[in-house]
Amino acid sequence: MKVTIDGIPVEVEPGTSILNAARQIGGDIVPPAMCYYSKLEGSGGKCRTCLVKVSKGSEKDPRPMPKLVASCRTTVMDGMEVQNITSPEVIEARKGVVEMLLINHPLDCPVCDQAGECHLQDLGFEHGAAKTRYEFDRRTFEKIDIGDKIQLHMTRCILCYRCVFTADQITNTRLHGILNRGDHSEISTYISKAVDNDFSGNIIDVCPVGALTDKTFRFKNRVWFTKPVDAHRDCDKCCGKTTLWYKGEDVIRVTGRKDVYGEVEEFICNTCRFDKKKTADWIIEGPRKISHKSVISSNHYEFIPLPVVKTNPVLMEANKEQFERDTRL
Repeated sequence: MKVTIDGIPVEVEPGTSILNAARQIGGDIVPPAMCYYSKLEGSGGKCRTCLVKVSKGSEKDPRPMPKLVASCRTTVMDGMEVQNITSPEVIEARKGVVEMLLINHPLDCPVCDQAGECHLQDLGFEHGAAKTRYEFDRRTFEKIDIGDKIQLHMTRCILCYRCVFTADQITNTRLHGILNRGDHSEISTYISKAVDNDFSGNIIDVCPVGALTDKTFRFKNRVWFTKPVDAHRDCDKCCGKTTLWYKGEDVIRVTGRKDVYGEVEEFICNTCRFDKKKTADWIIEGPRKISHKSVISSNHYEFIPLPVVKTNPVLMEANKEQFERDTRL
């Protein structure tokens, strides 16, 4: 069936969500998603950052939908027309959603291990207001260890439920979840350090903010000072395909490989994540491809001469010197 998003048509399979249809097109028209995770069944519909406007329901019923809809939970219809970044109503609603997410979220990006990889940080930059209208005290929680290598900083949590779905679907038992109700809801365990299964580290990878952090990496470095490298090993528990994060010659962090939407391609075990931090443990495949827009690539500039100056050595050299001056740290 055919759907048009921001004026761009795309053919998709029946049952495809608006969000995944937009991802087939790619680029800036893809709505942001803080809770949806394509690898986790049942995820989505919690954060409301992916709201879009359906200006035409379908060919059979061309009436627009009366309200904005969550693109991650709304399936496309043949002939449907959707507005995302072309709708002022959507942009205004997204600003309101971001303001709500930031009501209790601490502005501690300078000390947060997720800085540079945080989707909420990106949303705050794109849609956040300069000042908050919230006048009440923010919710605060003490940091707790929910596993021997995982620390939970609930103050940063936005209740996306990703870690709960991950524990439900890729582990034998789930020992953490949502406690209490309403504005008292929190992620926690009844017994401290209870999360100790072989795949528990994946809840760190799926967390879109800095609420769940790797204690073996915590405060060791900033992500833009590290170099990501793809590597693999023969593992009897998982796929063994990971990204190694180097600082000099030392592997200071191991994570699952993530796609352009920040989703893990394949989940990895705790042995690969926490216990194999020597280059000799891995078969190195090469540098991880990072988007030019990502802060992770900020310290990995490569000079690429412009095509217009390739035939002129004088201009090429001048262009190179200018580039080096502009990108010098």
